[in-house]
Amino acid sequence: MTRGNQRDLARQKAQKKQQEQNKGKRTDNLTVEQRKARDAEVMREKQKKKEEIAAAGKPK
Repeated sequence: MTRGNQRDLARQKAQKKQQEQNKGKRTDNLTVEQRKARDAEVMREKQKKKEEIAAAGKPK
């Protein structure tokens, strides 16, 4: 039982490492189709906004 806490310490270390790796990642849990649809909608909105600005005669 002298090495009983090594396993727990290793688990904690691995969990901390996993959290650090996942820090910057987005976890929206969308399927590929849902992600494509969302991205397409965003691009349509951007295009519409650009067209409105161009129609108003304003540069950028």
